[in-house]
Amino acid sequence: MIRDDEAALLSRVPAGLFIGGTRRPASDGSTLDVHDPATGDVIRTVASATAADGHDALDAACDAFPSWAATPARERAEILRRAFDLLTARSEDFALLMTLEMGKPLAESRAEVTYGAEFLRWFSEEAVRIQGRYGTNPEGTGRTIVTQHPVGPCYLITPWNFPLAMATRKIAPALAAGCTAVIKPASLTPLTTVALAALLDEAGLPAGVLNVVTTSQSSAVSEPIIRDPRLRKLSFTGSTHVGRELLRQAADGVLRTSMELGGNAPFVVFEDADLDKAVDGAISAKFRNVGQACTAANRFLVHRDVVDEFARRVTARVVAMRVGRGTDDGVEIGPLINEEAVQKAHALVTDAVERGASVLAGGSPLDRPGTFLAPTVVSGVRPGSDILHEEIFGPVLAIAPFDSEEEAVSLANDTEYGLVSYVFTESLRRGQRMIDSLETGTMGLNMGVVSNAAAPFGGWKSSGLGREGGAEGIHEYLETKYTLTPDPFL
Repeated sequence: MIRDDEAALLSRVPAGLFIGGTRRPASDGSTLDVHDPATGDVIRTVASATAADGHDALDAACDAFPSWAATPARERAEILRRAFDLLTARSEDFALLMTLEMGKPLAESRAEVTYGAEFLRWFSEEAVRIQGRYGTNPEGTGRTIVTQHPVGPCYLITPWNFPLAMATRKIAPALAAGCTAVIKPASLTPLTTVALAALLDEAGLPAGVLNVVTTSQSSAVSEPIIRDPRLRKLSFTGSTHVGRELLRQAADGVLRTSMELGGNAPFVVFEDADLDKAVDGAISAKFRNVGQACTAANRFLVHRDVVDEFARRVTARVVAMRVGRGTDDGVEIGPLINEEAVQKAHALVTDAVERGASVLAGGSPLDRPGTFLAPTVVSGVRPGSDILHEEIFGPVLAIAPFDSEEEAVSLANDTEYGLVSYVFTESLRRGQRMIDSLETGTMGLNMGVVSNAAAPFGGWKSSGLGREGGAEGIHEYLETKYTLTPDPFL
């Protein structure tokens, strides 16, 4: 049941597309219902863009690009900084909005606002630090000038699981670099992005610099934009399967691409680990966002000497977790995004049990309104189990033992993915060996949460291309030009 304050907040979210600085309905009048996964109720209806609307949005981005690229970096930075201040001031509204459309506990939504806002502040600072270089060439016959330029109009596709942070992580560096953009949020959670665009408009972003197309026809809208020769950059966060298809579409235009794709993160606990730290890290790495994160620990590889004690401790923590609607006090586990997510996670648990694993906690969907799966611990997972190879994207902690460091490395790297890994050990030398050995773009060493706007995030292997955040993040939206000019003193 929607409360009065929730209804008031939802009514303030614009329902139309945002193209060229104006809000408008879809060209054919189509709409998209947004549901609260904790109840299944429709909480807002927004416009559902057509391919024609997508074309108009790209038109607007292309028209705005020359003037925005020529805007002084300091002015771009000040707009992003004002947006950071506005978002921080309205953090409670944005947190509640995310919880309503995505389901995560309100405390986690508040943390996401803090994290997502930081990309606006970080890249407001990076905007004025875009640098080149100047010097004499090795032959002494001329001067080398290296300059950085905005790549051009961008298409940004964001997922449903972090509606704010994934949007700011793409929008902020694009705008800081002088690019314009069309952003398409996930159809399951479009409201936060719509509200963010309104906030950026209020912060003074010129018309057409950022355009928002909400749609239930993702492929029909996205493919024509990606294949349009005016587009110069594609950034996508989502599944590897979809990412591969988008890369195929981007190939003809030789687009710059950033791809943050699927994960299968190993969480490795060695026999010398501080188990208190490891258990705290496991709870954070697994159950943050109800397990619906590409960074979520997927496979808990625990040394046989400590596996039973580790399993006992995490099970005690999991059994005590409160499940419910994310807006309720004290809730730690909200709903999964939809019924398909529940069934997928439950099927992975069932397969593991059929192959010999034991369920220590949870294991089944909950008989209540909404899409809830009981937080679960599965121990003794056998080789070949689907849960070791497929991304769970749910509150399921799956434990498998190992006997040696070499075996741990082999098991951890036995996947096509390479996004995040977690390692717990009290040995400095072993920690350094894991940095060198594990095939992931990001690692938490005795840490269960690794995300930070000031750090470059991205994957190896089938987990993606490029980096988001950090000093590296803005370079994804810049082209490098080298100019040779005669030495003026010769």
